[in-house]
Amino acid sequence: MNNKISRKIKLYHGSNCDFTTVDLSKSKDKRDFGKGFYLTTLQSQAKDWAAVLFARYGGDGVFVYEFEFEMNEELTIKQFDGVSEDWLKMIKENRVQGGTQHNFDIIRGAVANDKTNRTLALFVEGIYTVKEALRKLRSNKLNDQFTIHTEKALTCLKLINKTRYEN
Repeated sequence: MNNKISRKIKLYHGSNCDFTTVDLSKSKDKRDFGKGFYLTTLQSQAKDWAAVLFARYGGDGVFVYEFEFEMNEELTIKQFDGVSEDWLKMIKENRVQGGTQHNFDIIRGAVANDKTNRTLALFVEGIYTVKEALRKLRSNKLNDQFTIHTEKALTCLKLINKTRYEN
């Protein structure tokens, strides 16, 4: 994962819904970094996520949206460099309390996957300590997630392309 947010960055969003504009009010609750619009720098990750959503819930199809994000210096950004105690605490607060348990416009950090979800769930439930969870998680190669939480940050996001894949 590139740890520096460039002035311009290409991001991808995978979805089972066909849309033309991003509506933050439709964001799912109790997610890693809170309610927000989730993206990644990896097109393959977005496509895999869209396929999972379509398989679970149906919808309009398997879509990957390509965006360009242009940094605005007025945005408040939280960036996690790998797996850390702060990263774990952020995930726990947002998954347990719901909503958005922070005041950042954007958050970037590692994303949990099928290999790590069990460890995170056991940490959130209080079965694993921070130390135990970090020990188990650090051995995994985690992809990235980039989340937009405010309308101000959303104005920096421009839709470049939308691809629909066969289901």
